[in-house]
Amino acid sequence: MDNIAGTKSSLVWTVNLAVIALVVLWTIPTFGLLVSSFRDRDQISASGWWNAAVSSEANEIARAGDADTQLQEGDLWVIAGTVLPEGKGEVSRFGTSSRDPTAYAAGETADLGEGVSLTVATDGSYRLTSTTAFEGRSPRIFFTATTPPRLTTENYARVLGAEGLGRAFLNTMTVTIPATVIPILIAAFAAYALAWMEFPGRALLIAGIVGLLVVPLQLALIPLLKLHNQLGIGKEYIGIWLAHSGFGLPLAVYLLRNYMVGLPREIIESARVDGATDFQIFLKIILPLSFPALASFAIFQFLWVWNDLLVATVFLGNNQDQLVMTGVLRELLGSRGGEWEILATSAFVSIFVPLVVFFAMQKYLVRGLLAGSVK
Repeated sequence: MDNIAGTKSSLVWTVNLAVIALVVLWTIPTFGLLVSSFRDRDQISASGWWNAAVSSEANEIARAGDADTQLQEGDLWVIAGTVLPEGKGEVSRFGTSSRDPTAYAAGETADLGEGVSLTVATDGSYRLTSTTAFEGRSPRIFFTATTPPRLTTENYARVLGAEGLGRAFLNTMTVTIPATVIPILIAAFAAYALAWMEFPGRALLIAGIVGLLVVPLQLALIPLLKLHNQLGIGKEYIGIWLAHSGFGLPLAVYLLRNYMVGLPREIIESARVDGATDFQIFLKIILPLSFPALASFAIFQFLWVWNDLLVATVFLGNNQDQLVMTGVLRELLGSRGGEWEILATSAFVSIFVPLVVFFAMQKYLVRGLLAGSVK
């Protein structure tokens, strides 16, 4: 009954559910990264992004003020301060030993012996008193802090205000735009020749291009850099343009060739009967009809080059005047990459332009990728 015309196969529902599951699996982590970009380091360390809308509880340690901060009030010596920054939550319990860090409720007074007592209020303020003057190191204060949900734009202000980010943005555009246009121009001519022109060795060239698709670009970095240095274009923009173009050409030629092969042969033959040359056919017929494939590759190449750090580091170096955005954002993360709040924010700052490019050209993406899949 599943094969009767007008009825839907049960496989359709399976495919739809699989697509929904994949969308959810991709969307949830992205949404979590967005939420994390508006949280500070303490919140990220204390709880996951799914707890961003609820209060979080964490055990922390602080040390009371030094002896030189003590004041005398009558017969008592007092050290006062706070274990929490202003407006950063409330203290529910506290203690003076790691064995029992929640021994006392906020507001109670803990007897530390020898005439010393400690009181921690719910707002984090503490009062350490003694019948004799304090000497040496002050005691540690263990406490449980409840932090209310709070979102902040400080992370974005820090990233967008980073020194050299504006220059890095221009450098990234300077690298990305030519590195996207150059391989498209070269690959379009090559794809037309491989699709519609007869010449010896064409099949071997196509096989070679397919083989180049699986070659890791890391294998070519050092030899290519040595060649660039010998030619005098090392650490120059033209060097990285040629590098990105070379790494992107195999996919570009393969994608465009598959698309052009699927174009109606009658159109090309009619143009030749009318006396059109190969260049005229390519320029006035093939290129306009191949725009979906061109747009598909442009999206991929733009994303790869925009998000690149390895190739930019090898062929441009770490010169402050030539750093790309990924290089500047890497420096913001610190030497150990522990700035998680900056990492999440940097991710969304860096994907703004690629998202604009993708949504502007995404309607051509599927048409271009399916080129040659159906005959």
